[in-house]
Amino acid sequence: MSNVNPRRWWALLVLATAQFMVIMDTSIIGVALPEMQKDLGFSQGELQWVFNAYVIVFGGLLLLGGRLSDLVGARRIFVTGWAVMIAGSVLAAAAQTAWVEIAGRAVQGVGGALIAPSAMTLLMMLFMHDPKELGKAMALYGAAAPAGGTAGVFLGGVFTEWAAWQWVFLIYIPIGLATLAATRLLPEVGSRRGAVDVLGAAAVTAGLALAVFAVVRAPEAGWGSTATVLQLTGAAVLLALFLVIQKSVREPLMPLGVWRVPRLGSANLAMTLLGAAWIPMWYFLNLYLQQVLGYGAFASGAALLPMTVLLMIFMTAVTARLMAKVGAKPLIGGGLLVLAAGLVWLAAVEPTGTFLVDVLPASLVAALGMSLAYIPAMIAAMSGAPREQAGLASGIVNTTYNVGSALGLAALTAVAMSQGADRLGDLPRLTEGFSAAFLGAAVIAAVGGVVTLLVMKGDKAVAAAGAAAAPAPQGEKAAA
Repeated sequence: MSNVNPRRWWALLVLATAQFMVIMDTSIIGVALPEMQKDLGFSQGELQWVFNAYVIVFGGLLLLGGRLSDLVGARRIFVTGWAVMIAGSVLAAAAQTAWVEIAGRAVQGVGGALIAPSAMTLLMMLFMHDPKELGKAMALYGAAAPAGGTAGVFLGGVFTEWAAWQWVFLIYIPIGLATLAATRLLPEVGSRRGAVDVLGAAAVTAGLALAVFAVVRAPEAGWGSTATVLQLTGAAVLLALFLVIQKSVREPLMPLGVWRVPRLGSANLAMTLLGAAWIPMWYFLNLYLQQVLGYGAFASGAALLPMTVLLMIFMTAVTARLMAKVGAKPLIGGGLLVLAAGLVWLAAVEPTGTFLVDVLPASLVAALGMSLAYIPAMIAAMSGAPREQAGLASGIVNTTYNVGSALGLAALTAVAMSQGADRLGDLPRLTEGFSAAFLGAAVIAAVGGVVTLLVMKGDKAVAAAGAAAAPAPQGEKAAA
């Protein structure tokens, strides 16, 4: 075992920090959105671009980031990604107009698209020698996601309430610099020759951006208008072009044969619908707390902490054990249905509602569903892939989650605006719009749950992966 890195667990800390920061981006931004809207002049419908500018670029370039990681070296791409992330954070913090803010978020998305796949590649390199260690490392790496969400909610509220919303971006600078200083712990990976499918990356990213833009503008322009039809047609052509490119080039970003991996298709569909339901819920719940209930930024962040804490506890201590016993399929399908139930409950919010009655119980049910489904879907998508395609499978599942998030938020923003969510100050109409968005997200989650239970095939290998990821019993921890 001479190839085992003796500093691998310290290296995992660096990689988990990267995962922590990438996920924290979503929650820390959500709490600050209303203040950013006031200062930068975003309309109610345009505000989602603060989120979607990041997600579209991040999701569209993830596969390119993975390919560059393979060719240039994962450690080099990881370092480059952090440098780009820091630059984007500076631009977003310095923005004085809405479009500069969106540009800064897009640059951050480029950084995230380089960081995430290179971090996963490095993790696989560090722990592939031992499936049990790999399972534990994956569990710890996965736990950084809800931890980042929890920290983001708290810090977003603190910064926005008592400092300025710009600090939700400035926080990336010291943490990014510290992470860069610690990259000496990561294994060095040599470069190799190969082609980079830049055209494919451009086609998929442009197609996603155009699709989201069309859906966002449709309520104003009209769903049957010439502009909307042309934009959606253009998006479909670009995405079809991406598939043609993948089939025709020698070294594609996404070899289409990877879809023959067992459960990859069904798990990615589940992840797409999970993102399309969860992210809009998070977005509109922030707006409901601040624009309807009148919460300040800190109070809003504090109100979201119970659900993020529940996510962290279940993802780290419960879900892996359950998966070891029952497998991934029941948890993914059941988790999506539980999420749908929580969203239906949230759809009953009132203009004169309260946190304890209208928000807390429903948000906890939704968080329970998310915590049951997310990691099992991730592991199900990757467990059947051969070693040489593990990074590609990881990149695809991260891409589909982010694509679902962007398209879901765009579609449900259109639904919310059409039902009155653009009527700032008119609390009954605002609430009606937010309620419609929650109900739409519930439908998406319910469809995902039913389809998963009907289509996904079970596999003992997935349950075994869950057993490897589960925390060891108390008597075994000292030896781990």
